[in-house]
Amino acid sequence: MPRDEEHDKLVAPADFDGPTKDRHCTDILMLLALIAMWVAMTGVGIYAVTNGDYRLVLYPLDYDGNVCGTDFGLDMTEFPYLLYVNSYTGGVCVKECPDLTGKVSDNLTDIGTLVTYNGVFQADNGSLSELPLDYIQVGDYSSSTDAISCTDDTCFPQQSPSLSWVSNGVNQGFGYAYYAADSYELLWRCYLTTEASARIEELVSSQSGGLQIAGDASQFFTKLYADLWVARKYVLGFGFGVSVLVSFVYIFLMRLPLILTAMVWSSIFISIALFFVSGYYAWVFASDWSDEVPQTVSNTTINATTAASIVLYVIGGIMILLACCLRSQIQTAIGCVKQAGKAVNCMIIILLVPVLQAVGFLAFLIVFGYYGANLASLGEISVVEVPLDGTGTQEIAFRKYEFDDFVENCGWYLLFCLFWTSNFIVAVGDMIVAISVSKWYFTKNKVTIGSWTVLTSIWQTLFYHAGTCAYGSLILAVVQMIRAMIARAQKAAKDANSKIAGAILCCCQCFFCCLECCLKFLNKNAYIQTAIFSTAFCRSCRQAFYLIFRNAARIAAISYVSGAVLIVGKLFISAVTTSVSYYFIAEDIENELHSVGGPVAIVFLISYWVSDFFMDVFDMAISTILHCVIADEEMFDGEAGYTEKSLKNWVDKHADIN
Repeated sequence: MPRDEEHDKLVAPADFDGPTKDRHCTDILMLLALIAMWVAMTGVGIYAVTNGDYRLVLYPLDYDGNVCGTDFGLDMTEFPYLLYVNSYTGGVCVKECPDLTGKVSDNLTDIGTLVTYNGVFQADNGSLSELPLDYIQVGDYSSSTDAISCTDDTCFPQQSPSLSWVSNGVNQGFGYAYYAADSYELLWRCYLTTEASARIEELVSSQSGGLQIAGDASQFFTKLYADLWVARKYVLGFGFGVSVLVSFVYIFLMRLPLILTAMVWSSIFISIALFFVSGYYAWVFASDWSDEVPQTVSNTTINATTAASIVLYVIGGIMILLACCLRSQIQTAIGCVKQAGKAVNCMIIILLVPVLQAVGFLAFLIVFGYYGANLASLGEISVVEVPLDGTGTQEIAFRKYEFDDFVENCGWYLLFCLFWTSNFIVAVGDMIVAISVSKWYFTKNKVTIGSWTVLTSIWQTLFYHAGTCAYGSLILAVVQMIRAMIARAQKAAKDANSKIAGAILCCCQCFFCCLECCLKFLNKNAYIQTAIFSTAFCRSCRQAFYLIFRNAARIAAISYVSGAVLIVGKLFISAVTTSVSYYFIAEDIENELHSVGGPVAIVFLISYWVSDFFMDVFDMAISTILHCVIADEEMFDGEAGYTEKSLKNWVDKHADIN
């Protein structure tokens, strides 16, 4: 008769004395597949490095097909920056981005001077200009077949700014010339400042919005990228440096049972206070900017700051309600963490597992980024010609990259490598924690457990169970690739304005998102099963699934409440890091940014990601202890062979939480 695995309880091996000491390699084929994937990725990378040039991606492409700052095409090594001339992204290579502060009367623009496809032009022999003709050094385009020069008739007829705006040369930002204006540099590209663009619109009586390098959404991201570049030291320093320090201190203190309760509730109250204080200051700043005469901050920034203030108030209010309604569950969650803290106390260096994961992930990202940059440079440079008017008698040209199917498929493959490797690194960390904590649980004399246990667990994970980690991470990577493809299809549906297709794809995205969450939970328990019995992934997954199924109520209740404290910790770490970063960014470089909100928001996201990395140690420890308690009960017919009485009473007490 077939076995009824749904109701069959776990059976302890005859010589069971904790996690098996006689381990063997599991899922070797999956490990070989992972290595083969890395080898193939290296092959793609070597091909990209050999045939590509990462400079073509890092440095901008001008309208003539030259790469600024390189000798690709015409020699532009002395002209590393691209100054945009039209909204098609056609531009010319320049020695430095124009800075008109102190050089013109309004510090913003000189519409009598224009940058063209063939150098600098000044209307009416310079009589309308404030700048000298050599105010900016432009690359030599005299030999280009697509170079077009300005004349008074084509770029500034009748010495009229409004007629200049609609002339063939300027063509409302879609021609071969544009006005000299104040700019800032981002990734070797010169973007007009918001104030300079507004001033040009005012002088030429434009209602069309001036030079538009991209749409509204892209303009938002362009400004965000600019702010991130200016504040990069603060974003990286606080996002990674400070958040790592705060996270490490926080989880170090979490292992101390005497202060854990006070620490968790203090974290809740401080997090709530920080959200309200941040919301208050954001509201004050928005009000002050709105009341300024003349107004120096754009309405977009003011509205965004006001909206951010309201969101912060709402989050703070929700946290108050949750703290009041879930206070008993939070107390239970604190008990969960205390149990995990006992294990961590015995193996203090287990707190360094996230550091090892971060180092591995960073090393892979460096290689991935280098390969990706070279691969992206393999696109063909194509010429796009656009008529200046409806007659088509005159055209302007600009260049863009186009990728063939091979390069595009290689890009998808690199993305898959990123998904598989990143999930593998997370899985290895989970396996190390699972083996370490399961050894602690199934050892009656806890004195024998120490940091050496973690070191042996690292060795056992890499030598015996890397294949199992590769198997579980592969499944997640496949689902994530499907989600990435659906996301691309969603963009195509949006561009085609197909609402029905968009709705169907949105449902598919939701389904695979839920599937990914379920698989992550199941994988985690499969790794614990492997940690105890040294079984292969499929068998561990099946046994873990039925173990969870048979004890769904207890596992769901305790997993639910234990997650509450971990989320509080993540929010606390993120809120502290973000608040400190906001203070320093606002004090030091606020005047250099479009908005402080962008860099601060990125700091919050990075710090939350970092805190998640560290808090995952406790999350996995709690899951492992719970899994071990239930497996222990099943293997020994309800008589907990290894469970300490206090721990078993605690699990039974909190298993029926609503």
